[in-house]
Parts: sequence; C-alpha cells; structure tokens
Amino acid sequence: MDQQQEQQVISAILAGDVDAYAVLVNRYQQPIFNLAFRMTSSQADAADLAQEAFIKAYEQLYRLRQGQKFFPWLYTIALNQTRNFLRKNKAAKTLPIDDCEPVSGLDYSAQQEERMCAQLDGQRVQEALAGLPFDYREAVILRYREELSMEDLAAALEISVSGAKMRVHRGLRKLREMMETDDHGKQNAL
Repeated sequence: MDQQQEQQVISAILAGDVDAYAVLVNRYQQPIFNLAFRMTSSQADAADLAQEAFIKAYEQLYRLRQGQKFFPWLYTIALNQTRNFLRKNKAAKTLPIDDCEPVSGLDYSAQQEERMCAQLDGQRVQEALAGLPFDYREAVILRYREELSMEDLAAALEISVSGAKMRVHRGLRKLREMMETDDHGKQNAL
C-alpha cells in the first residue's frame, strides 16, 4: 500500500467508515505483533499489546497529521505500550545511551550490512538480540527486521536521525561483540 492509498483509507476512517480500519490492521498487524513479541518473549503478551496499540491508534487517529506516515506513528504507539508494559513488569533492563563510550564512524560496508540482515533470521542472532539492551534491540529490529529507513526509524523512536544512526550502530556493534564472545566460548569448549 503506497502513501496515497494509506491516506485515502485514513480519510475514510475519519469520515466514519469503521470497517476501513481493517485494511490498516491487516497490513500492519504482523510487524506490530513481532515488535511486542521480541520485546516481551511472550505470544500472549504480544497479542494483547498489539491489540492495545491498534485500539489506541484508532482512538487517536484524528491526531495523525496530514501527510504523516501511519506505520511509524503506529509503531511509536506500540513501542510506548510495550515499554510501559515492561516497566510495570520490570522485565527489561535498559542501558542509557549516554552510558556507552562514543565511537567514530557510523557506516558499515554494504557487504557487512547484507550479512547482518541475513543473520537476523538465525536462532543464534535471535538469542543475542534478546540479550541486547532494550534501546539497541528496538533500533536494530526496526532497521533490519522491519526495514525502516533511518528517517522512519527516528520518527518511530522519537529521536533525531543521527541519534537513530548511532543507536543502530551501537546495537550492531554490541550484537557483533556478543556473537564473537559466543563463538570464542564455543571454540574453547571444543
């Protein structure tokens, strides 16, 4: 669905066509569920959180600015719902971005980026992703699993584009370190 079609659906919903919302739900339910599942590791909690996000988005749809993309806006709602849930349940530990040492250079070669994208489907990477601090995990997932542009990622996380790039970079670096540590541990065990 392109931006124009999405705007037509949103206009129909705002004009009173309640059934038109199903188009948006069908289009985005899987990425929203995936976000909640990866953050909570619970299918039941993820389903509940996704449903809550869609309900809240429907109730607040009138706040979506004309021309604003729906998915980053919805993703922000789902992300906030999940963060609130995790805070209430004390299930996640976050690492403030300021606590990390600064690094230079944000760009990875295209080959490294393609390799990282391919690996995101592997079980080993999923386990390592689960071990990342929440802020980094969500940035890496948005960029490589949901394939958001840096601009859309920044909008979803409500941070600057440079902040989004830094968060993805640091998340990838930490993920790489975790996987290398895991590789060395397995080699030493042999």
